[in-house]
Order: sequence, then structure tokens, then C-alpha cells
Amino acid sequence: MPLPSQEIEPLIDSYCSAWSEPDGAAREETLSRVWAEGARYTDPLVDASDTHELAEMIGEVQSRHPGSRYERCTPIDAHHGYARFGWRHVAPDGSTVREGYDFVEVGDDRRIRRIVGFFGPATGA
Repeated sequence: MPLPSQEIEPLIDSYCSAWSEPDGAAREETLSRVWAEGARYTDPLVDASDTHELAEMIGEVQSRHPGSRYERCTPIDAHHGYARFGWRHVAPDGSTVREGYDFVEVGDDRRIRRIVGFFGPATGA
């Protein structure tokens, strides 16, 4: 049975918090709670195939933008185990580094199975 829409929000918000977590071990722990075995993350620059690889990739992004954070900037639009939301990568001074949308597939185990990210204005889902 697909995850009800109201249960997808905390799952996605936990995932988003991993993008702002500076500690690698804590970041990987956060991802391991929401990321399914064999899950995959793909965006225009990277294709990560497991929790560790995704956590490492996030750490590389953070090393290029110290002190930055990620935030969900749109409501989550969800149905039948799929969701989409807009996000913003914010520099310490509050300026936007990059923004985009993520499309999410949630499995029957109530964990993220796949995220496909797109870069571009996140003006509303």
C-alpha cells in the first residue's frame, strides 16, 4: 500500500535535513533511516546508488559551500507513493546558490526508493 500523503512530509523533511548536516556520520545515519536498500539519487551532475555514496556526495557539495543549508521551499505534492517538492540551496548570507525540484518514489517499506532532481527555479509545485 502506498504511503499516505500526510506521512510523506516528515520523510522528505528528514531527507532534506541530511543535505544540511555537516557531520558525515550523522548525515549518513539520517539518510539510512529514510533511504531504502538499493535506492538511487540522480540529478544533472551525479548518480548515487546507495546511502553511503549519497552521503559522500552531499559532503562534497558542502565542502564547496561551507555553512550553506538546504531547505524545502514549496509544499509537497504527493499521490500513490510519488511526490515532488521544490528546494533551495542557501548560502550563509541568505542568497540562493541553486534551486530546483526533486521527484520522489516511496516504497511499500515507507522509505525513499528513488529521487530524481532537476535544477531550475522552484516557484511552486
